[in-house]
Amino acid sequence: MSDKPQNTDQKPQGFIRRFLALPSDSVEKTLFVALSLCLVASMIVSAVAVSLRPIQEVNKLKDKQINILQVAGVYDPSKDVLEAFQAFEPQVLELETGLFTDQFDAATFDDRAAADNPEISIALSDDPAGIGRKSKFVTVYLLRNEDDSIDKLILPIHGYGLWSTLYGFIALEANGNDIYGLQFYSHAETPGLGAEVDNPRWKVLWSGKKLADAQNELQISVTKAVPAAGAEYHVDALSGATLTSVGVHNLVRFWMGEEGYAPFLANLKAGDI
Repeated sequence: MSDKPQNTDQKPQGFIRRFLALPSDSVEKTLFVALSLCLVASMIVSAVAVSLRPIQEVNKLKDKQINILQVAGVYDPSKDVLEAFQAFEPQVLELETGLFTDQFDAATFDDRAAADNPEISIALSDDPAGIGRKSKFVTVYLLRNEDDSIDKLILPIHGYGLWSTLYGFIALEANGNDIYGLQFYSHAETPGLGAEVDNPRWKVLWSGKKLADAQNELQISVTKAVPAAGAEYHVDALSGATLTSVGVHNLVRFWMGEEGYAPFLANLKAGDI
């Protein structure tokens, strides 16, 4: 045996080698695996969300178009939605003047984004609909007859209910006063209570009701009792959903009033549209 002393000096191990040398069930390795899985999963979810966004936007637009077709009473499930929607004429309306404007492209104008844009929206001090800000411009839809006369007007409306903002459309006859239908396409009201705004039995109550009386005073209401103006201006409140009903009452009256479509409807009745 050699009497030469052995060299016991060893080079220090790097971090990776020390980590790999740890037992498989060590806390360090367990945390590393868990964090790695979370990171990979989040990257996959993000990638899928980004890749599906165009499809989601298309479906969102299609759902909106279906609701417009439905509230106008012309929806046919057997027909192509995009083709059927070609019958409608979108127009960007300036609320203050009640006149159409070519300042924006009606096919791409985003009403919700406009309400958040301080350059083309205003903060509301008197805000019965609970919307905070109101865009100066909205997209309305005209359904015309074969002779180019107006058959129906589809007007977007929104306002706060009990738990959420309700987004929908109200359809008016060509005279701008008779209601053809009302429909909400987005809300988060309580199922079985406020969510009954989606119930066909309640929606049908709107058909044939009137907005204003002979003196052009706004009379439409959503209440439990029939008002003095009469039943033709009244829609029964939802049973067990008082606050949602109040919200619908407020938002409809807001949008049909001077802050909303009243100037436009006045122009329509005067023959200026």
